[in-house]
Formats: sequence, C-alpha cells, structure tokens
Amino acid sequence: MSDGAPATRAQRLRTAAFGEHHTMHDDTFTVLGLAGSLGRRSYNRALLAAAIESAPEGIEVSSMGLADVPMYNPDFDEHLGSGGPFPAAVEELVERVSAADALLLVTPEYNWGPSGVLKNALDWVSRPVGASPLFEKPVALAGVSPGPAGTGRAQLQLREHLLSTNSYVLQQPVVQIGDGKRRFDAELRLTDEGTRELLVAQLEALREWARRMAPRAVRG
Repeated sequence: MSDGAPATRAQRLRTAAFGEHHTMHDDTFTVLGLAGSLGRRSYNRALLAAAIESAPEGIEVSSMGLADVPMYNPDFDEHLGSGGPFPAAVEELVERVSAADALLLVTPEYNWGPSGVLKNALDWVSRPVGASPLFEKPVALAGVSPGPAGTGRAQLQLREHLLSTNSYVLQQPVVQIGDGKRRFDAELRLTDEGTRELLVAQLEALREWARRMAPRAVRG
C-alpha cells in the first residue's frame, strides 16, 4: 500500500479484482455521497447537496448519481480479477467508492425499507465478497422523509446490509430528519439550521470514526 503498511488479505484480493483505486489523502478527508432517490424534487438529494455545501474545513464531500447504474447481474462476477468488462457506470461507482475515505449514504424510505436504487448500488460494490470496496469502509447514514419517521426503518435495514460487507457504520449522531417540507424552501435549499448543524456534526464524527477504525486509509 502507498503508506508503507503491509496489505491485508482483503486489500490484496480487492486489488486483484479491481486494481488499486484507493489513494491516501494527506490533508483532506474525502467522502462520497450516494443519494438513493431518482426523484427530480427529492428531499434526500437536497439533503446530500446541503452536506456538500456545509462540509467543514478539511472534509470534502462529493456525489455520484445512480440513475445510470444498471440492475445488479451476478453474471458479471465471473469477470472479477480479469479487468472486466463491466458497465461504465459500475466501473465509475467502484472506482469512486474505492477512492473515497468514507461514504455518506442518504436514503429515502419506501415501504419501510431503503430504496432499490441504493440497495442495487451496494450490491454492485459488495463484490468480491470479503474484499469489496465496502470492506472496512467507514459509512454514515442519513435520510429525510415528508412524514415524521425520518427514514429510521430504512436506515436500520441498511445497517444490516452493511454488516454483511464488513463496513464500519457510524453509530452517532443519527441523522433521521422528519417533516421534510419544513426543512427546505421551494427551491429545495436547506433552511433548517438545526439540520445543517447535525450534518456538520455527522461529518466531523465520520472523520474521527474513520481515523479510529481505518487509520491506514485516512490522513485527513
């Protein structure tokens, strides 16, 4: 690995499958945000935009849309280790998840669960099992709903999914925002300062969590 530390078995397997994507960051802690909604006027996409805008000094949050990611097909697993071919959007997703110091997953709640869009993206980057880009990846969860529930049930299911990938899911602070209409203006700009402060606190906690759980992968 580029910091001189010996590679773990999982890191060696991941490199063999996808190549060496992860780069160490000397000054900036990088977070990739994935919003699990395709809606044009999505509160959750707006919440991710607010996280990007509000990121504290030393933390850089970027995002990737998931509309072009095809449905997961296990037939592609046979190409792991051979360099592909994979769909272009999947290649980009794998590269960006691998390169980020941590993930921020922002999910709506559909029928008491996370969106299929987000679950599908996680299925793609969960391969190879035991050595995927999600292996030992620090992850924070957030979500906003029109009603009072705040996507709590969806986030609970995501936590269970991420146990299977051996990801490091941040426990606190919890970002489960209800009554979304009161938090944003007509242009979906976040107006609720309490929510903004919570996003900042979560990003700062995520950076500290990553330093504790995956110190070789974080220098920011």
